[in-house]
Amino acid sequence: MRKALAICRRDLGIMFGGPLAWTLIGAFTFLSGYFFYSDLTFYVLFGGGGLPTGLWRYVFLHYRLVAMLVVPLVTMRLLAEERKLGTLELMWSLPIRDQEVLAGKFLAAAVVYLIMLGGTAVGPAVLFALHPFAVGPVLAGYLGMVLLGFGFIACGLAASAIAENQVVSAMLTYGVIVFLWFASTNEAAIGEGVAWIVVGLSLFDRFSGFAQGVVDLRDVVFFAAFAALFLFLALRALGARAWRGVA
Repeated sequence: MRKALAICRRDLGIMFGGPLAWTLIGAFTFLSGYFFYSDLTFYVLFGGGGLPTGLWRYVFLHYRLVAMLVVPLVTMRLLAEERKLGTLELMWSLPIRDQEVLAGKFLAAAVVYLIMLGGTAVGPAVLFALHPFAVGPVLAGYLGMVLLGFGFIACGLAASAIAENQVVSAMLTYGVIVFLWFASTNEAAIGEGVAWIVVGLSLFDRFSGFAQGVVDLRDVVFFAAFAALFLFLALRALGARAWRGVA
């Protein structure tokens, strides 16, 4: 764990030492703030039921979209950049296990994501100060955002483990996430034989309950299993270097 934390601190230093992390945090905060303001304005003008289904549902569905756009840009460099610079081979020469490398990379991306998510709490906090509301549905929505984001990070880490550069890594992550999103909204296009598999793996259907303030333990387990699956794939991709003759 100590080595994983050291890798995490090193990656955070690299990300916050340049413009990447600050730019992505700024973009995430701006886009989520815009969606919060527009959804709140729409709710005030036109109503639409209680806060969980009339406001928070749309706010968190839009936050989900922002996370889908930004998180692959956080994870794209985690391993692909190390491979491009040759520092991944240097790391492999040290007494560090692949699990510790992945854990450190995952933690670094998770810290950046949680900072992004923390910035989105300003809008609900100001609204609560002016007009107190039940915080349970909001906390459920943020729990869903954390689980969803960790799933995105694991997927991006797996893509970065097999990609040769950052652009390919980001595109692979976008490809997986967008395919799961589109396929779950158009089951007829992929055929009944595989539709149940794709729908069963869809992060987005599972997220809908959180967005409306409902926490289902089965959905929590699903998100944990989804992240574990892609972390396992990332681990296997790193382990494949032996038969590729890299190390």
